[in-house]
Amino acid sequence: MQYDKSFKEEALKLSDEIGVKAAAAQLGIPYNTLSGWRNNRKKFGPGFYCGSGHKRMSADPIGQKIRELEKENAELKHANEILQEALGFFAQRRKK
Repeated sequence: MQYDKSFKEEALKLSDEIGVKAAAAQLGIPYNTLSGWRNNRKKFGPGFYCGSGHKRMSADPIGQKIRELEKENAELKHANEILQEALGFFAQRRKK
């Protein structure tokens, strides 16, 4: 079942006040669902809810920088592989 962002926010507030198990029972949602929302909030920061149509982005600027650097590193590795293949190709042509 899909839950909208406002429902998730209210469910999380309620679970903070009365506990996860009691909130899940009161709202009629599975315990694991509410627990997962709490874990996502803890991991990705407030305002993030899985299934809300928003991309998972850590609120942590260091985490964002790491992802950017990992992406750049992968692109540079790929470019390096292309250049090495080209070097090998031209070296073979030169030997002929």
